[in-house]
Amino acid sequence: QVQLVESGGGLVQAGGSLRLSCAASGRTNSNYAMGWFRQAPGKEREFVAAISGSGGNTYYADSVKGRFTISRDNAKNTVYLQMNSLIPEDTAVYYCAARSSVVLTTWSSSYNYWGQGTQVTVSS
Repeated sequence: QVQLVESGGGLVQAGGSLRLSCAASGRTNSNYAMGWFRQAPGKEREFVAAISGSGGNTYYADSVKGRFTISRDNAKNTVYLQMNSLIPEDTAVYYCAARSSVVLTTWSSSYNYWGQGTQVTVSS
């Protein structure tokens, strides 16, 4: 089984930036597609960004396009989410996920492994 641990969350002012990291351990595969999802209080979990196993393809939710960047370092079994121009709407628990495929998807149900989440709070 693969274990995922997110880090880098915290409190940031609107307009600021934050970089989340997700470290994989256990029976890891550096070619797994990875995704970031978030869940705000009282709302359903929503897709944020995903990256293919090779890192060659990325996809973003419209709400974060142009502000967030997903990347990965397969040698470190780590995926990142660089978040810029943060707004209070971005406040949520952010989850890292992995699936046993090189192909990225936006569907949470297609991901096999999940981290515990890291809180991101954007103040106005």
